[in-house]
Amino acid sequence: MTEWTLLKRLLDAVHQHSTMIGRLWLTVMVIFRLLIVAVATEDVYTDEQEMFVCNTLQPGCPNVCYDAFAPISQPRFWVFQIITVSTPSLCFIIYTWHNLSKHSEGEQSREAYDRSCDSDSCSIKSHKHLGHSLADVLEGIANQSTPALQETRAPSKSSSGVLSKYYIFHVCFRAVLEVGFVVAQWLLFGFHVPAHFECTATPCMQKVDCYVSRPTEKTIFLIFMFCVGVFCIFLNFLELNHLGWKMIKKSVLVKDGSWRGYGAINQDSQSIASLTFRDVTSTTSLPTL
Repeated sequence: MTEWTLLKRLLDAVHQHSTMIGRLWLTVMVIFRLLIVAVATEDVYTDEQEMFVCNTLQPGCPNVCYDAFAPISQPRFWVFQIITVSTPSLCFIIYTWHNLSKHSEGEQSREAYDRSCDSDSCSIKSHKHLGHSLADVLEGIANQSTPALQETRAPSKSSSGVLSKYYIFHVCFRAVLEVGFVVAQWLLFGFHVPAHFECTATPCMQKVDCYVSRPTEKTIFLIFMFCVGVFCIFLNFLELNHLGWKMIKKSVLVKDGSWRGYGAINQDSQSIASLTFRDVTSTTSLPTL
């Protein structure tokens, strides 16, 4: 039960800090991948190697033929796919938890300065970073606040920008992983599980005929998981389009000054080129030695 509780907390965190399309991707991941692999494929692939029958009595030949037929089991490949594709989201959630915990500690340290406010304003100040989830920031909801609240939330804008940047990066990396696993599944298994397999491996003295159990069901599962993978790729690119390619380009090609948190230079201030020699010499007097 502890593992399921931890999984539920992680999924709740991913659901909270995702956009609408990201939540749809999570639903597809849980229902059409995790449950299918954990429940539906158990009976189909349980006797996979035992029911792989070859017409030979030579020791070791059936094992070598099965390894040539399936270098990796399909359910194990899908489990590895689920874990790998979910890793960017879990890493992003861990980073988000760490970032939010730092801001909550900062709010507690400044609690003494907010005692003069009433209960409503204190509630707003204490939740100025946690008042909106990352999904609200990405959807643009947090930008609809009043000017007074925007002034109080000024220290948290850089944090929201960094979280948005990492969210975009993790969606891009997740899309690359999805494409890689779909291509790998096509190269390893194709779209059809044959009922008859001819083995010509080295230990076998001659060509051996082997027969696969439940080839039709395995073909259906293979095509279904391939379609789910293609649909997840579509959701990832749809989410990137939803976030906006201009926003993505701005996050990737961010300027050095805004990345380091430096403020913009005031345009009304005098530049060095506009200073005259008299201004330079009259600003300060050199000490006499």
